[in-house]
Amino acid sequence: MRGAASVSSSKGTGPQVQSIEPPKAYVGALKFLLRPLVRGLIAHGMTFPHFCTLLKSVFVDVAGEFTVEGKRLTDSRVSLITGVHRKDVKRLRETPRDAIVRSPYVTIGAQVAGHWTGRAPYLDDAGAPRALPRSGPVSFDSLVESISKDLRSRTLLDEWLRQGMVTLDDGLVRLNTQSFIPNRGFDDLAYYYGRNLHDHIAAATHNLEGGTPPFLERSTYYDGLTPRSVADLEARARAIGMDALVKMNREALHLARKDDGNPDATLRMNFGVYFFKSEKDAPMDKDDKE
Repeated sequence: MRGAASVSSSKGTGPQVQSIEPPKAYVGALKFLLRPLVRGLIAHGMTFPHFCTLLKSVFVDVAGEFTVEGKRLTDSRVSLITGVHRKDVKRLRETPRDAIVRSPYVTIGAQVAGHWTGRAPYLDDAGAPRALPRSGPVSFDSLVESISKDLRSRTLLDEWLRQGMVTLDDGLVRLNTQSFIPNRGFDDLAYYYGRNLHDHIAAATHNLEGGTPPFLERSTYYDGLTPRSVADLEARARAIGMDALVKMNREALHLARKDDGNPDATLRMNFGVYFFKSEKDAPMDKDDKE
């Protein structure tokens, strides 16, 4: 039998659809989107058995969202909807989840950059980040201290100078707005890799499942372009993208300060941009294309 026969419960408190056979179009799309992920897995030494072990734990974890009202989510039900053996389900559900921890540097550095590009005292008349003196009432030191008193401003300045995040000219610290993410170390890049791709895929999955209202998730795609044309479009995308990020940061910072202390302030948001170019799309099976 082919198709997407499904079983669902209208009284569920989470996603309920369990496909007997996943839709062919979905399988084709999944194979396509997994290619860059698998490329990264191989590049960083994660083998197929290792990934399967990791994936098994994620299946069991996510299955917790597929609840039925008035019924306890048993190991047997988790095994049924995931295909993971019940003994493994029991073991994995009893194993504490690993927390995804941001380094303090990422947290503080991102906040410093966010305030520098979003708060009036640190902006010039055109709304761009001001070049700041090292010390004083409105300075690089005062900016860092307003975020954290545990990190010395000199430490952050030295690191940002090394990374090209800022330049030092006649005693003034100038922010390089093109380097919006404040740390290029692998651990921190990996954190953003997971967070940003998670949110992008989560938004697309929400829309694919018919979630309402749908999330903003759009792109512009062209092929048959020359290297020069793509280079021009990439430069334009960087300029437009940075402008959009700075404006969104400014608005979000204003609202976050306004919402501070409000008991309803329990949500988070993520807005991002990306640009990709390649010689051609990854190969797809003939059946997938059809």
